[in-house]
Amino acid sequence: MLEVRDLEAGYGAVQVLFGVSLDVADNEIVALLGSNGAGKSTLNNNVSGLYAPFAGGIRFDGADITGAPSDRIVAEGIIQVPEGRKIFPNMTVRENLEMGGYRRGRPRRSQNIDRVIRVFPRLEERFSQLAGTLSGGEQQMLAIGRGMMAEPRLLILDEPSLGLSPLLVEEMFGLIRRLHEEGLAILLVEQNVVQSLALADRAYVIENGRITLSGPAAELIENPELKKSYLGL
Repeated sequence: MLEVRDLEAGYGAVQVLFGVSLDVADNEIVALLGSNGAGKSTLNNNVSGLYAPFAGGIRFDGADITGAPSDRIVAEGIIQVPEGRKIFPNMTVRENLEMGGYRRGRPRRSQNIDRVIRVFPRLEERFSQLAGTLSGGEQQMLAIGRGMMAEPRLLILDEPSLGLSPLLVEEMFGLIRRLHEEGLAILLVEQNVVQSLALADRAYVIENGRITLSGPAAELIENPELKKSYLGL
């Protein structure tokens, strides 16, 4: 579904990614793991059309989307839930959800809201509440729900566990598993190595803008280099 090949990217004169390649297949969870500053969000932003890469290529469902504008990429069905949630704090929960379907999925807005509240029933209890007054976990649910409103074919989740308590992290990963069971392809971009590998089909590790490890998640969790670098084992 998603093919990234030899991607080089950055900001202005500063290069962040150096020849990054990865794939996400239909109905697959792929984890992209790395520490802060490794280049994870830069990759997301180039795939989502917020920035154009310096070199390399990006294809989605066989079509070249390298450097395509973000509105075209959203229309194709690549939806990013950004790091830090980026909800609209002075709008209600319902209004935030409706904004998620502004560019894609608008004709089925009611059905999509019903789908979101089946996954996140807590949001229905907060429909008329200003989004900025929600707890951190509820805001993350809202951010993912807003992404679902656009009927994603590929959902990019950028650090969904960031800032959540361990109990909420467990709940969030369970909800991501449920989304995947409904047939959604997910690129999970995370620092939480153990739970990401427990959830993903395959994974890539990025360090200093380069992919250093990749393979089936079940094999990577046993990799001595990964254990040493990320798990302190």
